[in-house]
Amino acid sequence: MEFNENNWGSGVKFVEERRPKRFLRAVGIILLVFFSASLGGILGGYYVKKNYESNSSGITLPNLTQQTTSALPKNSINKVAELVGPAIVGVNNNVDTLFWGKQKQGSGSGIIFDKNGYIVTNYHVIEGSTDVTVTLSGGKKLPARIIGADYETDIAVLKVNATNLPVAKFGDSSSVRVGDIAIAIGNPLGEEFAGSVTMGVISAINREITVEDRKYKVIQTDASINQGNSGGALCNENGEVIGINTLKITSAEGMGFAIPINEAKKIIEELMKHGYVSRPYIGVAGTFIDEEQAKEYGVPVGVGVQEVVRGSGADLAGIRPGDIIVEFDGKKLTKFEDLQEAKEKRKVGDIVKAKVWRDGRYFDVRIKLTEQIR
Repeated sequence: MEFNENNWGSGVKFVEERRPKRFLRAVGIILLVFFSASLGGILGGYYVKKNYESNSSGITLPNLTQQTTSALPKNSINKVAELVGPAIVGVNNNVDTLFWGKQKQGSGSGIIFDKNGYIVTNYHVIEGSTDVTVTLSGGKKLPARIIGADYETDIAVLKVNATNLPVAKFGDSSSVRVGDIAIAIGNPLGEEFAGSVTMGVISAINREITVEDRKYKVIQTDASINQGNSGGALCNENGEVIGINTLKITSAEGMGFAIPINEAKKIIEELMKHGYVSRPYIGVAGTFIDEEQAKEYGVPVGVGVQEVVRGSGADLAGIRPGDIIVEFDGKKLTKFEDLQEAKEKRKVGDIVKAKVWRDGRYFDVRIKLTEQIR
């Protein structure tokens, strides 16, 4: 058997392995690819560095450092907030308790109308308080004294010991129109949201609403008014106070109400002067008899007298329970409010003629209006 390095008995020929040459060729290709990739990375990195910045998350973003935002011009809402906002205060209603000392039982807002510390708010904000605290727009708290309060109109005047305070300007609520811009400023839900500004329109004027035994003529607005806004300002675009925020219908959105400032001015003047509002008083309590009831019972339409206050003008004029007042000061009474409206046009001390029905006959009386203080 012939023997050589490539053959051994079986006749199988081993192919010579050329590994060294193939290995060197592969290494060369890898080095070429690595060099090309490195060169591309260097050039790409230079481009990115020049045109983009990288944020902390590794995402490349355009370079925005040189871009600026133009300042927006002030609108009427900005101006009103800056003008009236400093004159709006927080009002805390505090009471003395037997076991816990002084406790806050409610809060609202108020409007500074005199630089010497006079503030107007709602009666219901301070009702039942033994102590009142006012928080100025800067956060300073001051004790307040109640100068006067009027249940009928829901107006109260407070006084703090301070001078040179910012003051809100009262406007003319008779010039308010439906659709005018309305801006409400106050402390909804308490001091945490002090100075909140909401905007809407005047939804209605001279709206009549009744709360408990009180009847109001108010301005209606859809500017947001919430608990704590009571006593705050409803302003026009000129930054003038046109109303004192007072009520909201909780079952509906966008139905808030404000006492017209022209009505409030008269009450504020009375409270500043006397500490109360002097009103003419007839001295009767009763119910209105409408046409249907009058026909059923065979009596005239009018105010049926149920009670006469001893010593009042009605008592001195001879009016008794069971009488029916059918006319007052020359006005025929077609609803109970007619009597109230006629009375309010008069002043304390006036003598007013009234027509009364009793037991099938009519007679005239003269009633001297006395003073009602509540």
